[in-house]
Amino acid sequence: MMGAFAFPDAPTVVRAYLQAALDVRGVSVPVRTRVPNPRPDRLIRVERLGGTRLDRITDRPRLSFEVWAPSQDEAADLAELARALVHAIPGWRGAVAYDVVDVGGPTNSPDPASGSERATFAVEVSLRGRPLAP
Repeated sequence: MMGAFAFPDAPTVVRAYLQAALDVRGVSVPVRTRVPNPRPDRLIRVERLGGTRLDRITDRPRLSFEVWAPSQDEAADLAELARALVHAIPGWRGAVAYDVVDVGGPTNSPDPASGSERATFAVEVSLRGRPLAP
């Protein structure tokens, strides 16, 4: 009988990594899985949009990133930085995440609710599961 595997919560793993990577670079932007009320002028939101389980030990969630900033240029620049950093996640914290693939490059996408400047992008991240006790 094959053992069962559990997978980490992808948005939580990627949010923690991205927040730490931005902090190390002195970029003061909150990274969240939910939009706080009130929403700060600069914010990155990470959300799982689905994805697939590739095999018994690999989950490949699709993650969406929404990047708010005061101007379109700032939102685009911050999205490009976040995207570059997300692509550097393989091997972070014990190689839980080991591959990143773009599924939607950075796009200017003003927030329809507020009209605020926002950029978006999406990736798929391969995550290793951990075996559950029998």
